[in-house]
Amino acid sequence: MLEYNCRFGDPETQVVLPLLETDLYEIFTACCDGALDSIDIRFKENTCAATVVCAASGYPESYPKGMEITGIKEANDVKGVKVYHAGTSLDGNSVTRCSGGRVLAVTGLGSSFKGALDASYNAIRHLDFVGSNNESLMHYRTDIAKGVLNKKLRIGVLGSTRGTALLPVIEACASGALHAEITAVVSNKKDAQILDKGRALGATVTTKFIPSKGLSRAQYDAECSAALVEAGAEFIILVGYMRILSKQFCEFWSGRCINVHPSLLPKHAGGMDLAVHQAAIDAGDEESGCSIHHVTEEVDGGPVIVQKSVKIEKGETAESLKAKVQPLEGKAFVEALQKYCGKTVISYADAGVSIDAGNQLVEIIKPACKSTRRAGCDADLGGFGGLFDLAAAGYNSDDTILIGATDGVGTKLRIAQATKKHDFVGIDLVAMCVNDLIVAGGEPLFFLDYYATGSLDVNEAAAVVRGIAEGCRQSGCGLIGGETAEMPSMYSPGDYDLAGFSVGAVHRDRILPNGVAPGNVLLGLSSSGIHSNGFSLVRKLIEKEGLTYDSPCPWDSNCESIGDSLLTPTKIYVKACLPLLKKQLLTGMSHITGGGLLENLPRSLPKGIVAEITGHPELPPVFKWMQQVSGLDDHEILRTFNNGVGMVLIVKSDKVAEAKEILKDAGEVVYDLGVLVEGEGEQVIMKHNLQ
Repeated sequence: MLEYNCRFGDPETQVVLPLLETDLYEIFTACCDGALDSIDIRFKENTCAATVVCAASGYPESYPKGMEITGIKEANDVKGVKVYHAGTSLDGNSVTRCSGGRVLAVTGLGSSFKGALDASYNAIRHLDFVGSNNESLMHYRTDIAKGVLNKKLRIGVLGSTRGTALLPVIEACASGALHAEITAVVSNKKDAQILDKGRALGATVTTKFIPSKGLSRAQYDAECSAALVEAGAEFIILVGYMRILSKQFCEFWSGRCINVHPSLLPKHAGGMDLAVHQAAIDAGDEESGCSIHHVTEEVDGGPVIVQKSVKIEKGETAESLKAKVQPLEGKAFVEALQKYCGKTVISYADAGVSIDAGNQLVEIIKPACKSTRRAGCDADLGGFGGLFDLAAAGYNSDDTILIGATDGVGTKLRIAQATKKHDFVGIDLVAMCVNDLIVAGGEPLFFLDYYATGSLDVNEAAAVVRGIAEGCRQSGCGLIGGETAEMPSMYSPGDYDLAGFSVGAVHRDRILPNGVAPGNVLLGLSSSGIHSNGFSLVRKLIEKEGLTYDSPCPWDSNCESIGDSLLTPTKIYVKACLPLLKKQLLTGMSHITGGGLLENLPRSLPKGIVAEITGHPELPPVFKWMQQVSGLDDHEILRTFNNGVGMVLIVKSDKVAEAKEILKDAGEVVYDLGVLVEGEGEQVIMKHNLQ
């Protein structure tokens, strides 16, 4: 607050001015013109400022002058700090010296009041006023804003039931584990036991039943808000509160109201009590728990602050699961409230989004992205969009068609998350996109990724992006940008999802398929494993067999664990196939992904053309195991997995030998799959059973 006699050399203004966004000169001229009411005076949002004055020893009584001031540059270099000069002067040698009692004002900015104060004191540690005998003659107070920082968080409670989860909060307030106090307990139920808990806290706590009869939702919520405000509550917790809150209530208490939900949100949002626990069991979830989340108008849709989890055992009932989850709710409330005690500003980080972590991630992944630069792009990060120069890549815009492809990694991510091995899923992401691009005859040019998570783990995300960069190097395309989205209310702890986007180019007259005809030969290129499709079934089979991802691998004794084998990255076929495209040896291609050979190969065949498969390779061990434990017949497994063939090439009959030679020089294992013939009906005919 500004004093009425505040001058612009006073510390009161030196703490306020850094918060001002509106041009100060504009404000001054408006004051002189009597037009201040026409100025939109704006201050920085979610930002706090604190100023600490550095004075000469003895001030405000008798104090020395002329001391050398050291550390000004270092103090100004502290992030978020501005050092104001009040009583300083330069001597003939350009040395800054003290010329008054109140010498410097050090102002710090931060997302919280404590953060701003910490910035100020961190800067002050660099400063000193050095006397003639090298003694320190600088004085400053160390108790600035002590009252504000030590202020207890005043909690209001809304509840409809017993309020069991309130007990740990009460105990934490009493023991000092929470720097907070409960000021009000309000209920919509006259006989709710939570009111007894409020009365037990003493006469200083407002305990009130507010009947809802005859009131609209907004009117009732206004009555509750009035009671909470009158009791001095500044932060609200909902403990078993059985009412949907109005838009007006959510807006008034925005960022200052939290609720507990008996599931790991966003799973099973919207339900209550035993119905939620039963839903978790019915869904086959391996774990459940509770979530503390901000209250918004979307029921159970606000940002998640804290989650506690328990394992769902075989034979679990809704009642037994509730008995395990309920004791965690109070602990979760205490942990969540600890994040807000003593804070006057609730920042983006408090809502679960760390800007600093995002910035740190960008710095970590820059070298990996830079390593993917190629003709047409430099793969620099930091701009609003990635740039690509087609001409520099050798494409004439009049003769060039751009190809776009997008894909993800699917539930293979669940295995990476469960094993905490994230190095290869980025390769999978690139492979699923660029392998689709080359099927159209194009050369992949650049790639962008989207990484979404509930809480950003910088090292985990960096491992994923390094894998993406490796995939880009393998396919010769530049990683020119991406997006990292941290969304606490959308993903459970440890979860993330990936999406990739790739753009390629092809000369107008070389788009595939083109000229596919009877007599063309089918060549198959070996896969590296399951690649990135069919993992919902794979995970189900692992569970059915009573195995885990840490179990010894039953189909590969050379692999340390099932998880390691399943995380083998998807093979990228770009560099092996591009020479064939440039020599125009192919009439078509097919990337064997979800749907297998039976569903994908027909996408490259015109009507009236049938693929006769006469030379399908023997099933690799992983697919033999999958077929054995699943009971799938040949037809079903051929439309589920790639079964050892990840890419099919349609080759002109007189170019087969040349194509094989190029592929083998590139290190590819090539299979003589079959031939195209005239026919109707099913477009892929297996001439023999799988081995």
